[in-house]
Amino acid sequence: MRIDSDRLDQTFAALSDPTRRAILARLASGEASVQDLAKPFKMSLPAVSKHLKVLERAKLIGRTRTAQWRPCYLNTAPLKEASDWMAKYRRFWEESYDRLDEYLKAVQAEAKGTRKESKKKKKSAAGKKGRQRRRRKNEE
Repeated sequence: MRIDSDRLDQTFAALSDPTRRAILARLASGEASVQDLAKPFKMSLPAVSKHLKVLERAKLIGRTRTAQWRPCYLNTAPLKEASDWMAKYRRFWEESYDRLDEYLKAVQAEAKGTRKESKKKKKSAAGKKGRQRRRRKNEE
């Protein structure tokens, strides 16, 4: 599947604004009028309309017409395309993290082995010194 780069750019540009993301979140629960979408924001209707135009150009929302009521609705296709595009990179990073995890486990296991050998050497050295001291005492 080939993803249109311009469409992907428009999608990410539209998603870059928190107001537009909040509008999409509201539309995920169903159609809404511009007035309904504008209620939670402290901005004018023309400002909300500008946000809606950006979302519409990115094809993230659409509008229907029933008499004079023109509700907005969520169009999930561009979100799916963006998700599919990111999934390729998600797999790459997950595989990279898995390889890093394996490497760290190997390094930790090697470090444990080195510490155990080091402790054994110290014990044997301490035991050897103790035996040497006892021999000297016995010789005196």
